This record gives sequence, C-alpha cells and structure tokens, in this order.
Amino acid sequence: VETRIDEASGEVLVKSPGQMLGYYKQPDKTDADMTDDGFFKTGDMGQIDAQGRLKITGRVKELFKTSKGKYVAPVPIENRLANHPDIEVACVTGVEQPQPYALVMLAEERQAEQQQGRLDTKRLDAELRALLDEVNASLEHHEQLAFIVVVKDAWAMEAGFLTPTMKIKRNVIEGQYAPRAEEWFGQRQPVIWL
Repeated sequence: VETRIDEASGEVLVKSPGQMLGYYKQPDKTDADMTDDGFFKTGDMGQIDAQGRLKITGRVKELFKTSKGKYVAPVPIENRLANHPDIEVACVTGVEQPQPYALVMLAEERQAEQQQGRLDTKRLDAELRALLDEVNASLEHHEQLAFIVVVKDAWAMEAGFLTPTMKIKRNVIEGQYAPRAEEWFGQRQPVIWL
C-alpha cells in the first residue's frame, strides 16, 4: 500500500492494487473521494515520521478555518492541553476568528474546589498561562492559541456535551460558547475565567 500525506490538508491518502476503482455509477462521488492519480482520501489526518511510520492524528472534518484562511487541526492541540493534571477535557475552536482559542473544563477535584470557593485560582491561572506558552511554542503561528477559557459548566454526557465514549461534541460546545468569542478577544487576557 502506498501512503502519502496531502500537502494542503494533511489528509492520509492511500493507493494499492486491491483498492476499489470507484463507486458504481457514481462518478461524482468517485471524483470527491479519489485523487486524479488514483489515491483514496481516507478522511484521516496523519503524519509520516522519519522511519516511514504513519501516525493518525485526527479526522479531516474536525479541521476548521480561521478568518485568515488557515486550517487548524484541533485534536493534537487538545491532547496537549488535556495532559495537564488539572484539565479534564479541552476543546480548541476559533472558526472564522483571527486565532484559535481553547475552552477547558477543570478536573473533577478542581471543579469541586471551585464550587466551594476553595480553588487556588492564582496558582492555577499561573500554571495555565505557562501551559499556554508551552503549547504555543510547539505550534505554527496560525495554530497558536490566543487564550484559554476556563468554563464553569460540567460538560456531561447527560447535558449533550459528550458522546457515550466521552468524546467532546464539538458542535454543541461551539454553539454554547462561540457567541462570546468577540468579547473574549477584546479582553486580551491569556486566561479567562467564566
């Protein structure tokens, strides 16, 4: 199987002798899912390392475009943010905004402290600022996060924010918070607490 990464979108493309020739009596669908030179568009984002190993990094349909016309793959950035012990889950968004930004839900223990008024927000704010700097240092300019928003809401499956497999429902989260994006950009703060 030949594998390559599409330069424009980062999509994994594959080609092999056992691959389909196209969709039966559906030339438009064939054209949409195949390249001109016969590679199949998998819908997966990926990278090929120096040893030729393929790493799947997300799905193409999770990509979004900023107002500058640049595409951002949110999942790898979300994974870096969620590695912080005080963050339960992250959602990177910024559709049609000048830069992407992150919405984060605190870990359960920190949420409880916040509700009880015992959360050391000064310490956590400093840690989140450092995390933002660290993550941004590893990203291309158009992918760098403008800020992190710490949400108060618990993103629960029952509330429709998570799937049964505990993955975020990006469209639901964006629908809830996107209307406030202009206000947050105007604050020019690296960490915003709701």
